[in-house]
Amino acid sequence: MQRQIEKLILGTQAIDGAGVKLTRVLGAQSMQDFDPFLMLDSFDSTNPTDYIKSFPMHPHRGIETISYIAQGAMTHKDSLGNVDTIRSGEVQWMSAGSGILHEEILPESPRMLGVQLWLNLPKQHKMSQPSYKSIKQIPTLTLEYASLKLISGEYQGAQGFKPKFLPLDFYDIHLAPNMSQTITTKPSQNVVLFLLQGDALVQGQLVREKTAIKLSPGGDLSLSSMDKNAQILFLSSIALHEPTAWGGPVVMNTKKELQEAFKELREGTFIKHSTRIS
Repeated sequence: MQRQIEKLILGTQAIDGAGVKLTRVLGAQSMQDFDPFLMLDSFDSTNPTDYIKSFPMHPHRGIETISYIAQGAMTHKDSLGNVDTIRSGEVQWMSAGSGILHEEILPESPRMLGVQLWLNLPKQHKMSQPSYKSIKQIPTLTLEYASLKLISGEYQGAQGFKPKFLPLDFYDIHLAPNMSQTITTKPSQNVVLFLLQGDALVQGQLVREKTAIKLSPGGDLSLSSMDKNAQILFLSSIALHEPTAWGGPVVMNTKKELQEAFKELREGTFIKHSTRIS
């Protein structure tokens, strides 16, 4: 049985960080429907003044942030001592766990195009040791009518980055104009799509660029481009079905845990680990 479209969310313009203009697609209002995906922001600009003010040092706890830069660059610095830059086609994967401070610097480039995804951490891993990983060697599979960049998880026997806490199949799918491709999915997982560039037909329904799609349970997925190239991000993971207490950069399971996190921030005891995992 093929999956069907259950929910569509068209991104809206927002400003975050020190003045970064972005498209906010998923957030607190969508977290139950899109579990375990919490937030999805999209960056797309050829005007550096839209993004060069960047994201100054700020905290996170209880989530993983996954930044995929399709075009452009991003420099990451954190309280573990990591300093790293990713460029076009590369990924930063940060597990905030028990708490981390980081900043993200967006240098000038001809075009800044990408996304940042917040992935919820299961209750038992909310206070795990934080870590950072850049993913720079990413396999690209040639399918019958599309290419598939395998950022994490697996597809047709090929393996991408292996997440530690939650399974996540994360693909960047490219279709040339007027092409159609069937994508195999895992029936037990929640599947979300995001149209990063170009409109497309998803299960025969027209979906506009910068739209996120929640699909019903099922199997195969049909994607078709229109008269322009389409770049579609595919996300598949397991719903947690856990209570969520979300306050800004911190996502826990109870209000008490959330209050404790902000109390620790005020008192300077938020950071539990300040060295990298080897």
